[in-house]
Amino acid sequence: MYIDDLKFSLWCDFVERSFLDTEFVDLLQNKVVNGATSNPAIFKSAILTSQAYKDDIVKLEGKSAKEIYETLAIKDIKKAAEKLLPLYETGDDGFISIEVDPFLCDDTQATIKEGKRLFNEIGMPNVMIKVPATPEGYSAISELIKEGINVNATLIFSTQQTRECLEAFKRGNELFKGERLPKGVISVFVSRFDRKLDGKLKTLNLPIAKVGIYNAIKVYQLIESYALENVRTLFASTGVKSDDLSGDYYVRGLLLPNSINTAPLKTIKYFVNSDKIDDKIEIPSDIDELFEEMRKNGIDLNSICDELMQEGLSSFKEAFKEILETLGG
Repeated sequence: MYIDDLKFSLWCDFVERSFLDTEFVDLLQNKVVNGATSNPAIFKSAILTSQAYKDDIVKLEGKSAKEIYETLAIKDIKKAAEKLLPLYETGDDGFISIEVDPFLCDDTQATIKEGKRLFNEIGMPNVMIKVPATPEGYSAISELIKEGINVNATLIFSTQQTRECLEAFKRGNELFKGERLPKGVISVFVSRFDRKLDGKLKTLNLPIAKVGIYNAIKVYQLIESYALENVRTLFASTGVKSDDLSGDYYVRGLLLPNSINTAPLKTIKYFVNSDKIDDKIEIPSDIDELFEEMRKNGIDLNSICDELMQEGLSSFKEAFKEILETLGG
């Protein structure tokens, strides 16, 4: 736990083989991070640019592109899980996430099948299966939780998605027959709102760089209101793209009890090297006021959430497609 009193965790939103054997170990030993996440875009960058995968790719010649990808990804996820296992065993998170094929996002049964297969092949208790928060994904979340598999519900932008995820986790919990409930996180994406809206808000003389954090707080409050013992909020997409913001803007702005922030390496380094904050943030008092001003100016937040969800799915599909095309020769 990065801040014990808050039960605030910092996870690393990056996976790459050589990093897992070097800098990742240092981050764990120095108690900077206590978990990690991956996604197709992260694996695309790692597999297609790092020399650490070259020998394995050669050895896997003759396999299908997806088989090669999964072999490489599973090896990395298992390595990360092994390094994180001591944290998991002491109840200090210690999770690593792997996402199902993003092209399965509209197929409940295929998502369930692949989620179970990946979890079993990796064979580590501290792995989370990432499932996009689509209508088909909600049913998959319930089934995976029922089967005792940890789930990272991803690409959450709206409170409606959040409520559907919470109900899915709740159903899974009720159907689970084991002794120890599997863990779940609801990954709400943050910075993409501001990248999409700040230009428009500036022309309207409305505050900028606020919507991502304000929306994430609304999602967090909903999750906390359900009080599911095995489900926490995970703030994702917290890297900064604007030079006008501090490098840890989306971490400091969301220091909330019982939450997780998964951040890129650059963001983590900026945060830990700046003045440490041990107290939770105060919930801003103008959240509803800003959203109402946006509504009055023709900005429909629900439509924005839908757009961002589709853009997120498309970007993960594109990254996954590029990996497979490259590996397939």
